[in-house]
Amino acid sequence: MLKIDLKDKQILYQLDLNSKMSLRKIGSNVKLSKSVVQYRINRLVREGIIKNFYTSIDFYKLGYINLCMHITYQYYTPEIEKKIIDHFKENKETWFIANVQGKYDLLIMFTIKNLHKFFSFWKKTFRIYRHNIEQADISFIPKTYVFPKEYLLKNNRSYQKKNAIIDGASEVPVDKKDLKILQEISLNSRKSLTEIARTHDVSSVMIANRIKKLEKENIITGYKINIDYSKLGYQLFNVQYVLKNYNEIDKIIAYIKENPNIISISEVIGKWDLSCNYHIRNFHELHKIINDILRKFPNDIKNRITVTYPEIYKSNYMPKLKF
Repeated sequence: MLKIDLKDKQILYQLDLNSKMSLRKIGSNVKLSKSVVQYRINRLVREGIIKNFYTSIDFYKLGYINLCMHITYQYYTPEIEKKIIDHFKENKETWFIANVQGKYDLLIMFTIKNLHKFFSFWKKTFRIYRHNIEQADISFIPKTYVFPKEYLLKNNRSYQKKNAIIDGASEVPVDKKDLKILQEISLNSRKSLTEIARTHDVSSVMIANRIKKLEKENIITGYKINIDYSKLGYQLFNVQYVLKNYNEIDKIIAYIKENPNIISISEVIGKWDLSCNYHIRNFHELHKIINDILRKFPNDIKNRITVTYPEIYKSNYMPKLKF
């Protein structure tokens, strides 16, 4: 675990609120000069704590669907497991793939636009690996709440009113230029307007106006950073809740989001109703959080499933958009 001080954590928090924030603004917020902020950000990138600066995009508004698949293996070897993982990694619609420690063995997240095309891929998968897949549970994720990483500064509660909501309320028409801009800034939110404009042979003003329009329509829901939480001493835990009283779902979400370690909450159509992701140091801390929720809602939660992700094989936040 790398040692970082309070100022580093403050900078990480500011970038997680808005990874496009200027060095001058960050410096003003954390009481450091612009040059010192730049030096510290470069060091955090160099040490791998900041993996990249990304743009949070509501793909539902582009006509896509988020789909989650949990797989349990059978009759497999490490070599077969690698082939299965590589098979999913090669699919352009997968954006998150991870080894699972818990009830399942593998998690794959898809962002798809055509269910028939996905079904064709799934039939191909089963023709090759059906003998090695004991169970495959598929869930749809119609709505996700994304929160700033409050655990970096545990005395700051501003995130409660600043969470980004990603859902499929309605599709928004966009053109090829918008899609190409989104593709460019998806994994580099700090890319300059001048650089983007040069790529498209247009003015930076035109690029700025298009980005503002995408923000206004909530296609762009924010600008964040991808942190290597393991280097800060944290693990990624997921808790899936099956509700007994679905009428209380909004109250349960409101209570869960108060926890400083929560990073996202998804409403799910599938075997469970809520999927909660946390950055937490160990199972002991997670156990306390779960018990607290169960005590708060003793008659509303039927069951929960807890998993962690020892190894992540793919994480890119951006499917291949069709221009």
